[in-house]
Amino acid sequence: MRYIGGFIQIYQFIWSLEAHREQRLAWRDAAEARQARTIAEARAQAQHRAMLEANPSGQLGRSALGTRQALERGGLL
Repeated sequence: MRYIGGFIQIYQFIWSLEAHREQRLAWRDAAEARQARTIAEARAQAQHRAMLEANPSGQLGRSALGTRQALERGGLL
């Protein structure tokens, strides 16, 4: 019976080491996710700023008005 109790204690100790390792990995993953989110938010803000500078009227779209015919076709002239 004594051997079983010793085995259980060793097993619980190893299990606690594994749990601590998994917790450290989770903390590292969370830190990397926070950094990635910060970078993504900064990029999105820069892209939004660039889009507003390129088209300050607020009508953001994919069309490019390069020629007079395109402007007339779009009803802008």
